[in-house]
Amino acid sequence: MRIIRNNIIPCKGFKAINLFGVIFMRKNAEIDFITLQHETIHTAQMKETLYVFFYVWYVVEWLIRLIIYRDSKTAYRKIGFEREAYSSQTDEDYLLNRKPYNWIKYL
Repeated sequence: MRIIRNNIIPCKGFKAINLFGVIFMRKNAEIDFITLQHETIHTAQMKETLYVFFYVWYVVEWLIRLIIYRDSKTAYRKIGFEREAYSSQTDEDYLLNRKPYNWIKYL
């Protein structure tokens, strides 16, 4: 997995973002196991949804949850992709045992 450090992507307030399997990190952000695991889970999700569908689903689900919760941070944390990644980011064996499309159970 490729990691690119810069001061532009992601925007301030975020440590990292995974775009098509490439992790963009703030220059001063620490790379730790949890961050890498979280983003690697997103890469697995992207691969099984053929990348483009991942982004379409992500935005649509975020918009729906934004309408429901009326708070962008809550809407973000309720996205199925994020719920799977956050719930499994500390499990070292998760990616070895993860079933395809496991994010669906977090919807």
